[in-house]
Amino acid sequence: MDEIPEGARVLDLGCGDGSLLARLQKLKQIDGYGVEISPEGVSACVEKGLYVYQGDIDDGLSDYRGNSFDYVILNQTLHYTKRPKFVLAETMRICRNAIVSFPNLGYWKKRLHILFKGSMPGNYSAEQELFNSATMHHISIEDFRHYCDLNEYPIKKERHFSRKGTSSQSKPVRLFPNFFAEFAFFVLDGEKFTE
Repeated sequence: MDEIPEGARVLDLGCGDGSLLARLQKLKQIDGYGVEISPEGVSACVEKGLYVYQGDIDDGLSDYRGNSFDYVILNQTLHYTKRPKFVLAETMRICRNAIVSFPNLGYWKKRLHILFKGSMPGNYSAEQELFNSATMHHISIEDFRHYCDLNEYPIKKERHFSRKGTSSQSKPVRLFPNFFAEFAFFVLDGEKFTE
């Protein structure tokens, strides 16, 4: 949240119930918009007085011109998309800065889970097993760095975090983040990709 300056024009893709957008509007007086696929999420956003429309970001962002937003946020969203490459390219096209965060598959506990259990880590119920789940694109920090390098998406900043014990609070991870960080946070420079 510190990354976003006051009054910025912001689009939150996969904004859920709008909690982040509402906080940014309250604390930073942003010009905020959201896209959410679930009707329940859109209803929750509307109840908060947010401007959010129901849509699937896998279908693209053609309603938006290049350079439409100061910041586009993919907060724990990219790995849920069916076409992450396309979604990220569209994000870079319409923003000056992209904020992308995701759970790190390279985190040591996930590595051990795969090693000892032989299955992908995740909370899959009997009716929603891995193959029916939208969570098919697990990403490590190294994967994301490499992908950004291949596509010439300049990384302006990156931060990495893990939870403190069983609490929801997080602590920064500076050493060997691909191994010790549970979550990754990247800010990408979208200036050169705008139309």
